[in-house]
Amino acid sequence: MNELIGRVFDFQKSVFPNQSALYANLAVNGQRPKALIVSCADSRVVPEEILQAAPGDLFVCRNAGNIVPPFSNANGGVTSTVEYAVMALGVRDIIVCGHSDCGAMKALMNPSSLETMPNVAAWLRHSHAAHSVVSDAYPDLDGHDQVRAAALENVVVQIAHLRTHPAVASGIARGELALHGWFFDIHQGAVFALDGGTGRFEQIRDDRPMPVALPAQQRLASGVSYLEAAE
Repeated sequence: MNELIGRVFDFQKSVFPNQSALYANLAVNGQRPKALIVSCADSRVVPEEILQAAPGDLFVCRNAGNIVPPFSNANGGVTSTVEYAVMALGVRDIIVCGHSDCGAMKALMNPSSLETMPNVAAWLRHSHAAHSVVSDAYPDLDGHDQVRAAALENVVVQIAHLRTHPAVASGIARGELALHGWFFDIHQGAVFALDGGTGRFEQIRDDRPMPVALPAQQRLASGVSYLEAAE
């Protein structure tokens, strides 16, 4: 702990003075983050570092397994964070970011390891669909490969859960919100993004367009917007 406290002093003495104007602007004018990212709480995954984000750039929600529970009337931290980010802060992009060697995904695929952690087991019920997909569609995988597949499929599941949230569904219908599924490979330092068209993850590269799970474009089941109908 003393080491961490020392870093606080270093921030106050060396880092903050060089960014005091930025912090002053954020303190006076408030935050306008560019995106909401839901990532795992794993200490090896630091969204701000991966995205090279400055203070005020990201609205971050971290939890075991980068999980977004389906919307319900029961209040929860992730649900409230999503609602606030979209409705109050007006974010236009939401990223769900999984990662390699994920402890939550290891537990998901080995439920007996959670016998002494009932709360973790209950939390991971929101990833049971990913478990079913891996068990049924990847029957030959085990060990590291199985955990990696679970982490990838879990991102797909959580994006589906996101779409059950009213604020997200409305933003998608208006064409004002894009959803992104990412996977961070800790060993490679590479980020893979879900392509909504192919359903596959592709490595993000600077020489090609970034794959997007659900691009921002108006999606109305009736094909007629409210304003058009009023005319």
